Amino acid sequence: MKIKKVFTSVSEATSTYSHSNTIEKADQIITEYETGGRSPLGWSRKVMLGVSLIWSIFQIWYASTLPFIFNFGVFNDTEARSIHLAFSIFLVYLAFPASRSSPQTCIPWKDWFFAGTGAFCAGYLYLFYHELSDRPGLPTYLDIVVSVTGMILLLEGTRRALGPTLMVVASTSISIDSDPDVLVGESFSFSGRIVDDMGNPLSTNLNFLFHGQYVET
Repeated sequence: MKIKKVFTSVSEATSTYSHSNTIEKADQIITEYETGGRSPLGWSRKVMLGVSLIWSIFQIWYASTLPFIFNFGVFNDTEARSIHLAFSIFLVYLAFPASRSSPQTCIPWKDWFFAGTGAFCAGYLYLFYHELSDRPGLPTYLDIVVSVTGMILLLEGTRRALGPTLMVVASTSISIDSDPDVLVGESFSFSGRIVDDMGNPLSTNLNFLFHGQYVET
């Protein structure tokens, strides 16, 4: 009887430990997805907190009526998206390590470099907004280099934060959109006439959606 009680106690303790360990792993996974898999110390942590705070203040400022009241810091949608993406890319490379073997308590210098470069590429549209507006459809060599570099860093940031699956989906979509010959299109035709109850012809408005491109006829 005593042996049976001992085995019962050991089994309950093992079950409790396993349950507690499972909860800890689940909490760790949730924390990694919400705040990144890295917990830096020292001044790196302060930089991340400071940038996150500035980003939050910017979002509140942009969404409020204060810019129009003070006639300061008024951004259009294009400028706001560029700034928003710059903040997000910068924090992604600081918060999410490249792999499980990467340092967790410090940020390697290459991630600082990628964060700064990605933020510049994302903010390029805001920094040179007027110059780009003066030459639409006429990119310079610098424009091309910045856009390609920014796209690569954005895809890598997507892989770090959301996993390789979404990165592959985004890469495939970009490849298809950049090469129309990849898709085999279908032809649509409409014949006949639409009339109302009195026999009067009605005008028609046909809408099609070709791989995210809205076409109206």
